[in-house]
Amino acid sequence: MAVKLRLQRFGSKKKPFYRVVAADSRSPRDGRFIEIVGTYDAVKQPAIVKINEERVMHWLQNGAKPTDTVKSLFSKEGIMKKFHEQKHTK
Repeated sequence: MAVKLRLQRFGSKKKPFYRVVAADSRSPRDGRFIEIVGTYDAVKQPAIVKINEERVMHWLQNGAKPTDTVKSLFSKEGIMKKFHEQKHTK
């Protein structure tokens, strides 16, 4: 099973709110997921991002691939840097 870290859309029309989830890559965007690892509210200024860093690191270490948008959010939060440092120090 290939796991992806991706966004799941919620909210009403023109007011999106996203959850960052770990999901099987074959499941639909707003379908079944394994675990919620954070939220992203793009409408607010500045955008609000809440990520459970411990769970994200767990999924990344176990081979989960983030989508481009989620990877960008993780980079802004400093999670990708920590993951690469941890990966190369082993």
